[in-house]
Amino acid sequence: MKIHEYQGKEILRKYGVAVPRGTPCFTVDEAVKAAQGLGGPVWVVKAQIHAGGRGKGGGVKVAKSVDEVKAHASAILGMQLVTHQTSPAGQKVRRLLIEEGADIKKELYVAVVTDRVSQRVCVMGSSEGGMDIEEVAATHPEKIHKIFVDPLTGFTDAEADGLASKIGIPAASIGQARAILKGLYQAFWETDASLAEINPLILTGDGKVIALDAKWNFDSNALYRHPEIVEMRDLDEEDPAEIEASKYDLAYIQLDGNIGCLVNGAGLAMATMDTIKLYGAEPANFLDVGGGASTEKVTEAFKIMLGNPKVKAILVNIFGGIMRCDVIAEGVVAASRAVGLKVPLVVRMKGTNEDLGKKILADSGLPIITADTMAEAAQRVVDATKKA
Repeated sequence: MKIHEYQGKEILRKYGVAVPRGTPCFTVDEAVKAAQGLGGPVWVVKAQIHAGGRGKGGGVKVAKSVDEVKAHASAILGMQLVTHQTSPAGQKVRRLLIEEGADIKKELYVAVVTDRVSQRVCVMGSSEGGMDIEEVAATHPEKIHKIFVDPLTGFTDAEADGLASKIGIPAASIGQARAILKGLYQAFWETDASLAEINPLILTGDGKVIALDAKWNFDSNALYRHPEIVEMRDLDEEDPAEIEASKYDLAYIQLDGNIGCLVNGAGLAMATMDTIKLYGAEPANFLDVGGGASTEKVTEAFKIMLGNPKVKAILVNIFGGIMRCDVIAEGVVAASRAVGLKVPLVVRMKGTNEDLGKKILADSGLPIITADTMAEAAQRVVDATKKA
């Protein structure tokens, strides 16, 4: 789950991280009132969407008068903001953050993530903050400094000071940087985040260290422990199909291809998509029904997949371990009838009650194409899309 920048800054503020004064707004009038309330000669009008690169896309503007705030707010609110992290269609801007201006002397980068190789939390930083941090990571990885935190000791003052020094924080500002780095780490840890990023972390002309942006991702499996974070969820920023899938505990991500995939197990789902690509086609989605798929669950999965007009065929690939093949076969037959399936359906199943599952499919009277191997299933579903 992701949240907006202004929400991320609210979290940072609670953990003692210095952030600019700002006000979230939903209308142009609110933006004007926010600027007047903040006071000062300079404001920043920032689009609030769940994607980076907003500045390059025209979603961040500096205003030197209230009239300019109004003009920028009018232009940004409602625009389809396209960045390198959105789809080509972009994301509609429904919220703004009006923030006081900052005297930026230097832009830095800091973040906290979970490193799956070391199985530790990684605190990282770079002297090269700003909009092109991805390019820095790709072309100059030596400029990204990392600390893998020992969970027994936590993130220490010495580690924070060392990282701050490496990314270019002057000695006089090390104390401020330490507070920000340790606050960021603590916030990450206590909120069950999967990413907490400040880009840029700025050094001002008078030596202050301030978090000028905030990006947060949270582990969805831990959200039951954080109702206050769940309240920050903005459904307008999420794919409607993915929202619907989450209601039935389906792991669904829509993709750009034309072959719908229904699989049990994330690893098998990835392998299924790879096999489809190997045979010259593209998957329309990632969909893991999990180990306990009921008929209702499979039916809803079919409805969600078929809600994508690009889908020309469906491939069901099941390994019957915890999930029995006869149960999934009954679900597939019931779902096909419930949705009035009009596109070709290929089913491959292996494992517990495999023969019974295949008999259920054969006796259904439905035009279901069966396969014994993943390669055969992929070939048949790709061929079916060509005939559809």
